[in-house]
Amino acid sequence: MFKKFKDHAYRLRLKEELKLLLQIGIPVIIGNLLQTSMSVVDTIMAGNLSPVDLAAVAVGSSIFMPIFILGAGILMAVSPIVAQHFGAGNHAQIGKTTRQSLWLAIMISIPAIIVLRNMNFVLELMSVEPEIIPLTLGYLDAISWGIMPLCLYIALRQFNEGISITKPAMYISLLGLCFNVIGNYTLMYGKFGFPKLGAVGTGYASAIVMFVMFIALIIYTYRKKSYKEFEIFKNLKLPDRKHISELLKVGVPIGISMCMEVTMFAVVTLLMGSLGTYAVAGHQIAINFASITFMIAFGLSAAITVRVGQVMGRSGIKDARFSGFAGVGLAAVFMSITALLMFIFPGFVSGLYTDDPELKQIAIQLIYMAAIFQLSDGLQVSGLGALRGLKDTKIPMYVNLVAYWIVGLPLGYLLGIQFEMGPQGLWIGLIAGLTVAGILHNVRFNKLTKKMIRGTI
Repeated sequence: MFKKFKDHAYRLRLKEELKLLLQIGIPVIIGNLLQTSMSVVDTIMAGNLSPVDLAAVAVGSSIFMPIFILGAGILMAVSPIVAQHFGAGNHAQIGKTTRQSLWLAIMISIPAIIVLRNMNFVLELMSVEPEIIPLTLGYLDAISWGIMPLCLYIALRQFNEGISITKPAMYISLLGLCFNVIGNYTLMYGKFGFPKLGAVGTGYASAIVMFVMFIALIIYTYRKKSYKEFEIFKNLKLPDRKHISELLKVGVPIGISMCMEVTMFAVVTLLMGSLGTYAVAGHQIAINFASITFMIAFGLSAAITVRVGQVMGRSGIKDARFSGFAGVGLAAVFMSITALLMFIFPGFVSGLYTDDPELKQIAIQLIYMAAIFQLSDGLQVSGLGALRGLKDTKIPMYVNLVAYWIVGLPLGYLLGIQFEMGPQGLWIGLIAGLTVAGILHNVRFNKLTKKMIRGTI
């Protein structure tokens, strides 16, 4: 490895690869941060209304997010498929895949809408406070109006990312954030002649944002002259089994994998509730900050998927392997920096959220632990992105099952609850799960690419 770095041609090649990864990835990172900030805005504005409204938004969001993530994960299949076709110069196939992804987005959204509008029994099963239930149901009913445009937006965004065009989605996310603030202010607080809808207004504002973002991206995609060769909107044929099957084959494991990771964190949060208010609050501070830094690795993961897919289609597996590991290395560097910052400034980070001395102390302890899993988190999501670029998603799904639900959660429960180690014990489980996933995804990418180079698969 060190001999390679002495080679001038190798260093130039690596420099160019990292430059391309950053060109694709930075707009994705910014766009993801802007979208994440929308939920922060919802929480802050709902909190200024009443505890009941805040609780309704929190419960509603906890139900909405797994459904959204499953659908979004399935539609993430568009990016690697389009990237490989783009690299190979198969532009007609790009158009067909994108058109079929729009049909798939509609298919996914219909059951999602039905589920979101029939959550009474789930709320009762969760023993949600009776006064919160009507507002939560209203929130879910309101936000369900935005599911279809949101799924269509994701499909078009994945097409754009697949051909390395990521800046439009970034600007559209900024537009969405502006509409989110204005919509919340208008509908939650009853401004400009509208009725005061509270938490339900948050749901309608979110749905409006989803419509705005979809309309903006479809206008951009339709009007961009260089996209005419893909003929995305020229032949709007009915769903095609072949293309839909390929999208589902690649996408369903992605959706399930993402759900398994998200639900692991959700279950840990629920378990934290049994340890007291301060434990939950401290956990929330640490996990919220860690989720922000994770957006860096997540954005780079999308860029890695695109680069591996395009290079695979254009010049084959050897160059795709190089692109994948260059991306993983870049993610590792970024997450090592965030880990270092957490180790050096834990008090500053916790101080951004609270002035309570006891809560700050708990948060600081968990921020130290969040720093430990930064590298693991970066390795797992970047390794996953590299595998996605090869359209290898089934085995990584099983890896996530083992890492998160057989290693991470049981270990966290055993140490945190049974052995009474508290929040730190639960977080050891998180660290273990992410570490196992990080190692196995990269081992998989290494072995798979070696076999493909040898031509044994």
